[in-house]
Formats: sequence, C-alpha cells, structure tokens
Amino acid sequence: MVFLWGTVLMTQPDTIQTPRLFLRKLTPEVYRHILTNCPPAESMQLLGLADEEALAKEKTKLALGLSTYNKRFVNFLLIGKTDGRFLGACGFHTWYTEHARAEIGYALYHDTDKQQGLMSEAMDAVLHYGFAQMQLNRVEAMIGPGNTASIRLVKKFGFVEEGRLRGHYCKKGIIEDSLVFGLLKAEYSPLKSM
Repeated sequence: MVFLWGTVLMTQPDTIQTPRLFLRKLTPEVYRHILTNCPPAESMQLLGLADEEALAKEKTKLALGLSTYNKRFVNFLLIGKTDGRFLGACGFHTWYTEHARAEIGYALYHDTDKQQGLMSEAMDAVLHYGFAQMQLNRVEAMIGPGNTASIRLVKKFGFVEEGRLRGHYCKKGIIEDSLVFGLLKAEYSPLKSM
C-alpha cells in the first residue's frame, strides 16, 4: 500500500474539510505505515511527536498491537489549509464498538496555534463524524482538573461533567485525577459559527 503526503493528502476520500483545516483520517494502516516506512524526522512531524523518545513509545505501541478486540481508534491529523502545516490531531481512542462509545482526545502541536478556535473547528467535525459515521451514542473526555482550556472546549459542545477519577492519569511522572465529561448523541448539536 502506498501513501502519498503533501497536496495529495488534502484530496483523499478520508479527508474532512472545515473552513481553515483539512482533517486527514489516520487509520491504523496509515499509522503503521508512518512508523515503519517514514524516516524518524518525518514520522515525528506527521504524528506531532516531540522527540525520539516519544517516537520509540509509539513504535512500542505498534509492536504491542494498536487494536484489541472491540477497542479501536480513529484519529485525524489537522492540516492548515493555507500553509499545509501539520497543526495537531483530534479523534477517538478507546472505542468500544459493542457499547457505541469512545473517548475523544485532541492536541495542537504548537502554542502559536492555540486560542484561535482551531480545535473548536476540528472537534465539531470530529464529533459529527463520530456520531454519524461511527454510530457512537456516547463520547467521553477525561481531563485534568487544572486544564481549564480543555474544560472550556468540551463544555462549549455540551459535555456534562459526570465525576472525578482519583489517581487516574500519569502526566510527566505525576499521578493526577481526571474529570470525566460525557456527551450523548441526543445532546450534540454542531456549533452555529462553523
């Protein structure tokens, strides 16, 4: 299987367009291709990885198996329409197909791209895809209590805070709690400004 990047990437059938972004679907096959066939620097750029250590962790995940029974992922690379830069990612992991639910995750790679509404734009398209194409009934978000930007983002889409998981997540060697947010398909409505 051959994967073409650059301008061809923008026109693939698995690409969603928003006003400022191309969202290129990163399937397990594409992910595997990036990690096994692309040079390390290109792999890190395409996946938004900071260094060789992060790349090694992703390759370990690949070696251990990306998908397990009934638990998969669908992710989208965010690409700027004006300059073709890889800006970040947004998508679903921990997708339990039997239960029609998945956890959403998202990140912008550079601070200069934050606070411009890019993630709101991307998340709107990704949530629509999840409910319409993946037939999700529920989307969950696990967010650190101090991550106010992320909390504002999910609340913008109508996610409801449902509780706190104590000692749930390890970030830079520190164990922290996670706030649990949920959004049901019946509660979702696209942003008016998009």
